[in-house]
This record gives sequence, C-alpha cells and structure tokens, in this order.
Amino acid sequence: MAADLGDLTAFVSVARSGGFREAARASGRSASSLSEAVRRVETQLGLRLLNRTTRSVAATEAGARLLDRLGPALAEVESALDVVNGFRDRRAGMLRLNVPVSAARLVLPRIVPPFLAAYPDIRLEVIAEDSFVDMLAAGCDAGIRYDERLEQDMIAIPIGPREQRYATAASPGYLDRRGRPDHPRRLLDHACLLGRFASGAFTSPWEFERDSEIVKVTPTGPLIVRVGAATDLAVDAAVAGSGVIQLFEDWLRPYLDSGALEPVLEPWWQRFSGPFLYYPSRRYLPAPLRAFVDFIGTLRR
Repeated sequence: MAADLGDLTAFVSVARSGGFREAARASGRSASSLSEAVRRVETQLGLRLLNRTTRSVAATEAGARLLDRLGPALAEVESALDVVNGFRDRRAGMLRLNVPVSAARLVLPRIVPPFLAAYPDIRLEVIAEDSFVDMLAAGCDAGIRYDERLEQDMIAIPIGPREQRYATAASPGYLDRRGRPDHPRRLLDHACLLGRFASGAFTSPWEFERDSEIVKVTPTGPLIVRVGAATDLAVDAAVAGSGVIQLFEDWLRPYLDSGALEPVLEPWWQRFSGPFLYYPSRRYLPAPLRAFVDFIGTLRR
C-alpha cells in the first residue's frame, strides 16, 4: 500500500531533526500532526520506523534504511516541482487558441506580434475555424467568440474592438447596371453573395437597423461560399461586379477606401458588440494563458 507523500515528508523531517518539536519548528507543522503522520506510515508498513523516548527520537534500522532512500527521492520530487514553478514564473510553453476566421484576420494581427515579442519563450498555435467546436475538447486553452456564442461556465474578457458593424457593399459597376437600393427590401431584387457555415446554416437573413427599426431580408444570389475558408472569394466576386456582399466592415474597409467597393445602405448598417477571449474558470491558469490574459489587459488600459 502506497504511503501518502505528505506523511513520508513528515517522517523524513522528524528523523532528520531528531524530535517532533524540532521538526515542527523547522516545518511549520504542529508536533501532534507530525506524530500522527509518522504513525500512519508505520501502520501502513507494519514496521516501527522511529524509537521514541521522552528525550529523543531516533530511527530504527528499518527507519534508517527508509530515510536513506526517501531523501534523494523527495529531493527529486522537489526538483520536479521547481521545474513546474519555473514555467509559471518564466511564462513559457505552448498556448493554443481556437478562434473564428474573422478574429484571426481582424483582431489578432494587432495583438500577436507584440505579444510574441514580449514573451519569446511562449509558442502560440492559432486554430481558425467557424464551426464553434468545444474549445476544451479540441485541446485548446482559450478561444475567441462573440457574446451570443460564449459557452457557459467560462470567464470572458473583451478583446479587440468593442463595437463593430456589418457592411453591405457592391462594385460601382454593378450598382450602375442594377441600381442603388434605397431600402433593405430592395435587395430582394439584387444578386447577393451569400455565406454558409460549416453546420450548413446560411448567414442570411441579412439584418439592418435604422432609427430603432429592424429589417430582415433573405436575399438570393449566384454564389454561396463557406464562411471563413472562402470568404475572400466572395469579396473578390463582389469587386468583380458579381453582386452585393455583406461582411464585417473592417474586412471590407480597404476595398471601400480604395473605391473598389461602394457602400450600400450605409445608414442601415447594424452595430454589434465586439469579441471576447474566453477560458475555463479555474484558480491556476497555465502560464502562457495567464501571460496572454495579462497582455490583453494592458492593451485595454
């Protein structure tokens, strides 16, 4: 039967100190708790390990043999724990994040390079997908999600922009040919470029909001792409004049600024809250995750 490591440590402390009171002063434990610990070890082994008198405590032959073997073994345990403590203090190791493709493209580029520069001993692996997998089951330490996708029993902290918008746009050439819609319902007469999630669900209906009025439309069009993996194809098709696209404003901003795409129904663009970094609620975070959480905190100040 295996003895408790704490009880074995108590035996070593008492044997080396030559008494329970001396060991209590050295270890910070009470003499009575040390006595109980040694008694448990002796009971489990069926051997007396210490000869006790009113004046001293000395190891028996069996106790001396055990002490000779336990000393190096316990030192090795302490060394192993020091290695782990070193990871906590040094902020080193692997950090795995599960994020939507939009976050990998729009949020992380401003964060990852300075984070890696600040913590050169941390390796970061980013798994970008839009299937909303179980982050822990996927072997990740943390994830990025929007509030409607946050899992229960998780800690969530803001990361990236705190407000975003969905932008609707098309090429000037397309709008010259097909007209510029003045209301979201007019999109039902247009060719729209649609997305589909890995689950099979469409990104439509498209939602618009103006002066507290919310309008939802379910457009149709010539192209459907897998969200994330093929979103850039839809953007390219919109630039080429194939139809109207709705996407994160930050994703389309370079094309809007260059004139390759023209805003459509901009007063109706709907705002929504930004993403969150989320991770399990637990007392001791892995050192790389703790470093990332602290780093995100400095960016919000």
